[in-house]
Amino acid sequence: MCLLLQSFVLMILCFHSASMCPKGCLCSHSGGLNVSCSNANLKEIPRDIPPETVLLYLDSNQITSIPNEIFKDLHQLKVLNLSKNAIEFIDEHSFKGVAETLQTLDLSDNQIVSVHKNAFNNLKARARIANNPWHCDCTLQQVLRSMASNHETASNIICKTAVLDEHAGRALLTNANDADLCNLHKRTTDYAMLVTMFGWFTMVISYVVYYVRQNQEDARRHLEYLKSLPSRQKKPDEADDISTVV
Repeated sequence: MCLLLQSFVLMILCFHSASMCPKGCLCSHSGGLNVSCSNANLKEIPRDIPPETVLLYLDSNQITSIPNEIFKDLHQLKVLNLSKNAIEFIDEHSFKGVAETLQTLDLSDNQIVSVHKNAFNNLKARARIANNPWHCDCTLQQVLRSMASNHETASNIICKTAVLDEHAGRALLTNANDADLCNLHKRTTDYAMLVTMFGWFTMVISYVVYYVRQNQEDARRHLEYLKSLPSRQKKPDEADDISTVV
């Protein structure tokens, strides 16, 4: 009787899981609910994923984006596989609700060029993000520095393009010996300010030199004018007055 009851309960659970399973996916129980949607020709992430899902496989589909808060109700999710899709960008709240519970996040073999600077905030999972056409810039460098085991993650990132041409085609490493991509704008701004200040300084000096030379020229002309004036002749009565005084 007890065995029959257990079988009946298990059958109900299996039927419930099957009825809750997203279309085109397979659901099973093995240490929690496993939802496998691999190779299901999905163009977007299903919105009816059961909230008790622990393992979620969405790999090898045609998914192009991860909507904000799409996983916010999956509080038990530990493994999320989104590899081998066509995702191009990771938004700020793509992993809101699961960032602290995830143990493994696979985003490899997509078309990801860039991510929002806060996309992986609080993410404790070991992330796989290799084999994407990354554009290496300050934002990506900051994101990697904020991630757990960032050195391993960064060493697997190859820059397809970069703000520094010499980084294109190379691995983006974030150790102290590498260029700080976040200081490039500051250095460029500093150089621009320096050039601007030098330009203003040159203009001021040029104006002062011009002003001095112009005044010198005016003074010279005035002196020449004074020299050109005829000398004043003494009158006879003035000469007699002077003799008388003597």
